[in-house]
Amino acid sequence: MTLKHWLKRKYLFLYMKIVREKASPEYIARGWAIGMFFGCLIPFGFQLICSLPAAFLLKGSKIGATFGTLLTNQITIFFIYPVQCYVGSRLMGSDLTYPGVKEALRDVLHRQDMDSLLAIGWDLIEAFFIGGLLLTILMTPLTYYAVKFAVIRYRSLREKLKARRAEMKGKTQMHKTINKKQGRSCPEEPEQK
Repeated sequence: MTLKHWLKRKYLFLYMKIVREKASPEYIARGWAIGMFFGCLIPFGFQLICSLPAAFLLKGSKIGATFGTLLTNQITIFFIYPVQCYVGSRLMGSDLTYPGVKEALRDVLHRQDMDSLLAIGWDLIEAFFIGGLLLTILMTPLTYYAVKFAVIRYRSLREKLKARRAEMKGKTQMHKTINKKQGRSCPEEPEQK
């Protein structure tokens, strides 16, 4: 399976997970926005601990709150966190360099212990949260409106398709009735699966 095919399958899975949830578009979008909020702001590993209770309190989709945190996962944190810390350090006016940030985070992710986290220093931790706050400010409303739009659009298209099928079925029934009244035989419809 090619990477393109794999990504397309994952995208379709996620899209269907969003639009087929049985709830209002606002409820679904709120859950995804909550997940995105915590996915951008809170370090990897603590996101679900925060996003699920928030989804209960704010009456948002729990599925969305769970999947929304997946912006940062085992693959993307190697790209997102260094950029997030670098941007945060620039906003703070700090002199952290991108390669320095990347190396410090690589060590934390490799060793995965509290000592390595504390060794990176408070400047980098502050930069992480400030960069995360900027990412949160951008991504949370974007996620809310994109998900809401996708759900509304999917449901609208689905209703139009149902109406069209009903119309086609009505025309078929009408033709059968007319043919029976006129004594004509009507061709059999193919069996539907």
